[in-house]
Amino acid sequence: MFDALATFLVFDLAGSVVANITPESALGAALHFFVMDVVKILVLLTTVIYLMGWLRALFTPERVRAMMKGRSGPGARLMAVGLGAVTPFCSCSSIPLFIGFVEAGIPLGVTLSFLIASPMVDLAAIAVLLGVIGWQTTLIYVLTGLSIAFAGGYILQAFKLERWVEDYVWKIRMGEAQIEAEEITLRGRHDYAWNEVRQIVGRIWKYVIIGVGIGAFIHGYVPADFVARIAGDGSVLSVIVAVLVGVPMYSDAVGIIPVAEALLGKGVPLGTVLAFMMAVIALSLPEMLILRKVVKWPLLGLYAAYLATAFVFVGVLFNALRTVI
Repeated sequence: MFDALATFLVFDLAGSVVANITPESALGAALHFFVMDVVKILVLLTTVIYLMGWLRALFTPERVRAMMKGRSGPGARLMAVGLGAVTPFCSCSSIPLFIGFVEAGIPLGVTLSFLIASPMVDLAAIAVLLGVIGWQTTLIYVLTGLSIAFAGGYILQAFKLERWVEDYVWKIRMGEAQIEAEEITLRGRHDYAWNEVRQIVGRIWKYVIIGVGIGAFIHGYVPADFVARIAGDGSVLSVIVAVLVGVPMYSDAVGIIPVAEALLGKGVPLGTVLAFMMAVIALSLPEMLILRKVVKWPLLGLYAAYLATAFVFVGVLFNALRTVI
């Protein structure tokens, strides 16, 4: 459906006016990719966010904090990872919850599991991934993302992180979460779901446009052999470079998906693309700068080093297994 719509708009309508907009031209290929992916992603986003809004009516930041209060151990980490996956918080907006979790007495390892999972594994992004690059790559991305978040809590907690949280964070008194007891009517769920659509789509549409634009340029104008040379052959060094390239960028999962789609289409190994995606989403400089406001340099360094190491490991592993997948 989306391919047919893009073909009609780009080749039938625009192509009848501009002579060089053809399926064989670089401009035509780029425009077709851009129109198809923008429409597909925005339609999927709107639909999924609205539907999930009906289920998320209870998942406000205050309720998430209250649900996690007083919990520890493997069950708490599983709950933190699960809540991170189903709550609509990006990397930067997840950090205020970090303060609330600390104030509520939740162990830092559990808190960091949530902080990793929340931006990296998002239900709306999963739906877009399914529609754009298929269920196999989506399943691989989700399982590795959740595993990194779950293991990260245990590994980082071993360093006794509490000493590296800024002193003012411990002194914050947020008060008990005020959970409204009013009955959530069908109208209320609709209003909440539609508000979610307006807020989330309104916040990230520009990243969708930028991401699709980059992906369209790669798809239409960048030769496959050039991309292959830049990305390397899937070696450890090429994966490290992909992670380093991803760090200065900032996007949520939805915005970076079209770039990943274009890179996969040019033959870049799956592991390299996964490592790049994860670095952009969970290891971006804006998130690190905001996180530095609440933790000291040693904790920030450990957090970044763990994520970078995990992403490189994932990239190398799946590059090695690419003949099997």
